[in-house]
Amino acid sequence: MKQYNPSDIINVALVGHGSSGKTSLAEAMLFLCKETERMGKVNDSTTFTDFDPEEKKRKISLSASIVSTEFEGKKLNIIDAPGLFDFAAGMHEAVRAADTALIVLSGKSGLNVGSEIAYDLAAENNIPRAFFIGKLNSGSAHFYKVMSQLVGKYGSKICPVVVPSYDGENLVGYVNLINKTAFKYDGLNETPIELPNNADVNHMFELLYEEVASQDEELMDKYFSGEELTSDDIIKGIKAGIMTGDLHPVFAGAGLDGQGVALSMKVMMQLLPTADMRSEVATLDNDDEIELKCDTNGPDAAIVFKTVADPFVGKLSVFKVVSGKISPSEKIINARTGEEQRINKVVALKGGKQIDSDVIPAGDIGAVAKLADVVTGDTLCQADKKLALKPAKFPAPVLSMAVYAVKKGDEEKIALGFARLMEEDPTITYILNKETGEQILSGLGEQHLDVIGTKLKNKFQTEIKLVAPRVAYRETIRKKFKVQGKHKKQSGGHGQFGDVWMEFEPCEGTDVIFEEKVFGGSVPKNFFPAVEKGIRDSAVKGVLAGYPVVGIKATLVDGSYHPVDSSEMSFKMAASLAYKAGLPLAMPVLLEPIGILKVIIPDDCMGDVIGDINKRRGRVLGMNPAEKQRSEVIAEVPMAEMADFATAMRSVTQGRSTFTLEFERYDEAPSNITQKIIEESSIDDE
Repeated sequence: MKQYNPSDIINVALVGHGSSGKTSLAEAMLFLCKETERMGKVNDSTTFTDFDPEEKKRKISLSASIVSTEFEGKKLNIIDAPGLFDFAAGMHEAVRAADTALIVLSGKSGLNVGSEIAYDLAAENNIPRAFFIGKLNSGSAHFYKVMSQLVGKYGSKICPVVVPSYDGENLVGYVNLINKTAFKYDGLNETPIELPNNADVNHMFELLYEEVASQDEELMDKYFSGEELTSDDIIKGIKAGIMTGDLHPVFAGAGLDGQGVALSMKVMMQLLPTADMRSEVATLDNDDEIELKCDTNGPDAAIVFKTVADPFVGKLSVFKVVSGKISPSEKIINARTGEEQRINKVVALKGGKQIDSDVIPAGDIGAVAKLADVVTGDTLCQADKKLALKPAKFPAPVLSMAVYAVKKGDEEKIALGFARLMEEDPTITYILNKETGEQILSGLGEQHLDVIGTKLKNKFQTEIKLVAPRVAYRETIRKKFKVQGKHKKQSGGHGQFGDVWMEFEPCEGTDVIFEEKVFGGSVPKNFFPAVEKGIRDSAVKGVLAGYPVVGIKATLVDGSYHPVDSSEMSFKMAASLAYKAGLPLAMPVLLEPIGILKVIIPDDCMGDVIGDINKRRGRVLGMNPAEKQRSEVIAEVPMAEMADFATAMRSVTQGRSTFTLEFERYDEAPSNITQKIIEESSIDDE
């Protein structure tokens, strides 16, 4: 495969809200790059980047797809990222590898939550941003309404470069504001037309000149002196503004039939930063930081930003080379483990295809198979120049479900399958809840967990069912009570005899405390451990609903023994009988786990969110201001009420919220909740 210099490589991530047209735009771009013979459609499951069987079935993008191609003499790596919140890992992967985030907006729905989240993520990673307003061939779409939204949100950073021209409500063509040319389109067929002279287009010219002039004093003087800015002036000003983050160029078109896409792509090749224009900070072994420039002669360093798990082919590690190069001839180690990595071959990616390559140079994207112990976020580097690049920070899982095998005996296969899928998707966790004994799968939403289950079935031939996880309740007592426990059995020969008087009372903390206050040897000391064991073994299961008992003190105060028939087992049984007899009389209560919830929300959603917390029996403790017109709400909430909180917040805030929930303590459950739990436990026992 042809090799390119970093100055000829452009890495662009297509990001934005779900169904905004990212995959259709990618399809049009690839057709124009002659990667495909015809433009596929999402609804027909024929697109180049949605090649996974599950993506074809669901007609949505589930993960970031990389296609290496060429346009206008430059290497173009297009990374098509999913837009649905449940599959946010793909967007984080795409932004980590890209040198530009092209935020795709629908001309119908405009600026929405997913677009804002993509913008903020790119800003956090200091990635240049641009916008593409698409779906303009739809009757309900209107470019200038969306432009008004962008200017209202991001102000003077918005810089139009390719815009449509309307005759009334009819779209008649597209204008390249940089060189003042215009074209009309019949699908991909492009025909030059006269430069439109209407208020909308003229206003875009003014906006472009103002924003470009503000990037350079020389251009500012030229503009205000009335001298016309040349195409080179405009390109120079926009490129400078893109790199500083002060300008975001705006393009226009319709990905579904390709109109305007060729014009936008030609301008993108002039404006978007090439790989050599960006550098990264790397951390050395001694924790010092150095700047790594995108130079093929620099030290070898590549970040693994994505992993693909395949039960047949094996693991595929997808990386971006930040400095130097990666090839089979290079000696490479994993910076995290220090282990040398054997590279048999490197490949470039074209969607689901892998193209053999001699070397992946600085600025380019490639992949290598079967690297042991290499995971997403690892840095591949030289042994004599060990350094680590900053990994992507993925969102934490917010929805958890208990996993049960449909087929008995598949538990081990399920665990192995999840281990492989967790390599592929950093937003998955799969753990054993020791409290309840359940295996818990966590992800970013209901659809995410559903896809994980389907992948497990298709890739690893094992099926699961997901149910709401059990809540780890506790039981305790509220008053002191004294009771006898007597175990006596005679069946020929030596019998069994144990007799104890126990006092049960509540105590602070979550322990079971045992004491003895026996006088006169009524119970010999050598039986004390057996009594304690009988109490502790019994406390594993409470008398209300069978949950562990905490916060009780059991004191052995009296008893009796038989010199022949008494044994450790007899006294253990006697203690157990005392427990079963005494706890129901000591006012047992059910305790529920209480968590501390911290949720960051837009200010205009405050009332709805607090209302939702109140419905969950939560108690708001306070509110703190946060950045970007948001607030942090802190509350105590019963953990049992929070199973679908992530889904509710996504609905209430349109995906603009984030939250953490951590266990804090146990509190007594209300009587109606206690009764419900007791009834459910009795049904389970049956």
